[in-house]
Amino acid sequence: MNDQRIAILTDTGTNVPADFAAAHDVRQVALAINYSDGTFRSGVDITTDEVIDRFAQEIPTTSLPSPDDIQKALDAAQADGYERAVFVTISSGLSATNSTVELVASHMENFPVEVVDTKSIGVAAGMVVMAAVRMVEEGVPFEHLKGKLEEVSADTRVYFTVKDLMYLRHGGRINEATYRLGSMLNLKPVFFCDAEGKYATVKKCRGWDKALAAELAFVQEEAKKYAKVVCAVCCTKAEDRLDEIAAKMRATIPNVVDVIESGISPDLIVHTGPNLVGMAVQPALN
Repeated sequence: MNDQRIAILTDTGTNVPADFAAAHDVRQVALAINYSDGTFRSGVDITTDEVIDRFAQEIPTTSLPSPDDIQKALDAAQADGYERAVFVTISSGLSATNSTVELVASHMENFPVEVVDTKSIGVAAGMVVMAAVRMVEEGVPFEHLKGKLEEVSADTRVYFTVKDLMYLRHGGRINEATYRLGSMLNLKPVFFCDAEGKYATVKKCRGWDKALAAELAFVQEEAKKYAKVVCAVCCTKAEDRLDEIAAKMRATIPNVVDVIESGISPDLIVHTGPNLVGMAVQPALN
């Protein structure tokens, strides 16, 4: 427990690296994976690999954590001796998780909770969670945390691409025309989260390798805005490029102080499919 007794909570959609979460007691509330034969808690009852294995039979849907699960997580933090909490969520533009946490938190008694909307997703949102941990451990006062983390969120950029647009179409993230044109021409859009925290296309590339190169180029350009940055890369086992891309980041971004490598949670892979590579960049806190 940190000296300020401030709990850090998040949802599974932020993809905080498991070793970091364990080392700093980051508490996660699971999004739900819904199949015709039942509902599973992301990362608890079902793994990313299991979701991928079941794609041939069914593409599931996802839903936000239940208010009861959010309440239990906050109650547990309070029972364990924490006196306040910061709950960092995936983008409100992509999920109602943030508003649900806000509602539950507003009814907590004698346990103040600040809820932070990252306006992002995946490892980029996880980087905001990690920033929250560092701020708390460095003694940033509770009343300043939300504002500082919103600033960090605004400066954190994520880029990702997928090999098969079918899953984004299935989840309603892209329209039918975009799917058909992209599939026909082998176009691989590079997506990012815009100011409202919604998916938007920043570039369309002809082929997978060009899309990955474009992602890296966007991260490199964004990194030039700051004295020091932290970068991140995430992917699934089906498209394992972690070490390769991390090495490229270290070699080509002179002001990078750390590169985070992350997997992808089951709830995110539902909407992107098994072949996803994401990259992110954030100004370093120190």
